[in-house]
Amino acid sequence: MISQLKSDTQPHPVSVAFSGPDNTGKTKQIGILARRMSVGATSAGPLDHYDRRWAAIKADGMSRWWFETGPVQEVCDVLATSYLERSRRPFSAPVRLLDRGIPMLEASVAATVAVRENLAASQAADRARCLLAPYEADLRTAEAGECALLLLHCEDEGTRRSLSHEAGVTDIYAAYQRVLHEQINRLTAEGRFAMTMHIGDRPTVTVQDEVRRLLAPLHPAIPGRAMAGVHVTALGGMSESGKSTAGEYLRTHHGYARLKIGYLIQDAATRAGIADPYRLDPVVQAELIVDALDRYCEAHHFLDSVSVESLHDFDSTAELARMLGSQLTIAYLDVFAAVRAQRGTAGARDVADRDVVKSARGADKIASIAQEVIGNDGPRLELERRLDRMALAHKWPEHRPSTMPVNALGLPVHLESYLSELLDRLTGPSPLIDLLAVTGSGARGKYQHDWSDLDVFVVAGVDSLGGMRRVLADLEAELGGVKLGLTVLTRAECRAGAVTSRLVHVLALIGSGGLVPLWCAAGLALPAPDTDTDIDVSLRDGIQAAIEIRRQLLKGSPDLRDLYKVTALLAKIQLRFRGIERPADNDALRVLVEAGHQDTGMVAAARTERAAADELAMVVLRSWLATLPGDMT
Repeated sequence: MISQLKSDTQPHPVSVAFSGPDNTGKTKQIGILARRMSVGATSAGPLDHYDRRWAAIKADGMSRWWFETGPVQEVCDVLATSYLERSRRPFSAPVRLLDRGIPMLEASVAATVAVRENLAASQAADRARCLLAPYEADLRTAEAGECALLLLHCEDEGTRRSLSHEAGVTDIYAAYQRVLHEQINRLTAEGRFAMTMHIGDRPTVTVQDEVRRLLAPLHPAIPGRAMAGVHVTALGGMSESGKSTAGEYLRTHHGYARLKIGYLIQDAATRAGIADPYRLDPVVQAELIVDALDRYCEAHHFLDSVSVESLHDFDSTAELARMLGSQLTIAYLDVFAAVRAQRGTAGARDVADRDVVKSARGADKIASIAQEVIGNDGPRLELERRLDRMALAHKWPEHRPSTMPVNALGLPVHLESYLSELLDRLTGPSPLIDLLAVTGSGARGKYQHDWSDLDVFVVAGVDSLGGMRRVLADLEAELGGVKLGLTVLTRAECRAGAVTSRLVHVLALIGSGGLVPLWCAAGLALPAPDTDTDIDVSLRDGIQAAIEIRRQLLKGSPDLRDLYKVTALLAKIQLRFRGIERPADNDALRVLVEAGHQDTGMVAAARTERAAADELAMVVLRSWLATLPGDMT
């Protein structure tokens, strides 16, 4: 009887059997989990540890014995004996990880007899059951003690993937793999595997994360996730190329945790009892780095971005890329040797000597597999802008905006006509712009004659400014005296986040679909800032608005319109920090005034009456200042 999974987390010992065709990564996944769990888990090791006959079999050639010379009954007996002996061994840790479970014995025997005796799939299954009949009772007991996890390739190309990693494939081995897949599928249909997951093209750590999510309910010692939601930026480059500068900038300006690869390797090696990790194979070094990263990120569960420095070995870096996939960005800082020699505080010879060591490890070749190669010969500002763009590419996913017609805005006729003509002139056969959107009250159907401006956001290259200026001059009279508030950004500024807090909000609205442009170039994608960033950066506008309110109040004859708008801006920002979004000025003011149990009548009166405007401004200003420690004096 197949053992059923339990949803409780009682600390009873548990055996987890990783099954699946060849090259699904069973051994790799077991190794990662066992290393991560340390004393909490043990790997049972390969089957050939459990029967002394394997030594002679391997000495004479395992493949030849398996498919040609070994009697089928002997092959079956060696396999069954090994599986059963493994199941009888006492637990040495709360969780035991098995490479291939009991159902794989039946699948392997069936595939073997199919190719050796030229049997159809159903005949091979019957023959396997017959050969395993003497062990049936013991096998049932062993299988009942296993929690079965099946790892599969993609359904339509499993055999090809199983064979793709083999150095040499014989016809009989290829046939064996095809039948093995058929038999595994049969056993899956019979319900012999409690858990099944498809590997596909996913990187190792992504698969490990799903493995843990499936297995965590089985025992409290099994970690629940593997670096879920964490992006790693690994910095490489030769000596004095600016890796430390880049790592520190990512830490201070983008909230990255900054870690050293040497620390990660040594930490994981110490836990594993490895005296000299730098003598290990590069693949194992990469696994140690991932293990230490995994532990660090679990201990600091709030992290979503980590930088590591510096990449010192090409082969271990390539393995890191395979293991982490899209969760890793390799950034190589490229600097001319002469410039690096000048930067070295210990002199040019010291830089050259360190370069020799790095080159011997292939550190200079890492540029060939880096997603970002950043030239760092120029000013620091240029480096920081490249780092900004790289960091925001993961935090602000790109969004392709949809568009809407001008008449959907509900603007006065003369402004609709103006915008239509403006679009025609700017987006002809050779467009001058990449995007145009109306913002502010005009975008929300709240435009008010003699009060509202026409605010327009444009994305365009700097070379288009001359042509845009001529178009705007030609059409100025059609505005009918309405003030045009035009903001122009380049694509590069948007992607590097080189924008004001107000424009972060505009990009966030476009990204969420809350603001729909009137036109955008085909294929244009803009970054969509996340809500938390949008709220956080608005604090700067709040500070400026609070200062401006006092400037207006101290004027003998303040501009009531300017005072009203800056008061409304400060109200909106305060509400945003409370999780309330009120784009319209009067709505935001009314909500904030009501929250302070004040008379909302002042909101409408403040547009035309000095006393009401002053009172409203003071209510909003006092609400802002009340968030500061101490009194308002």
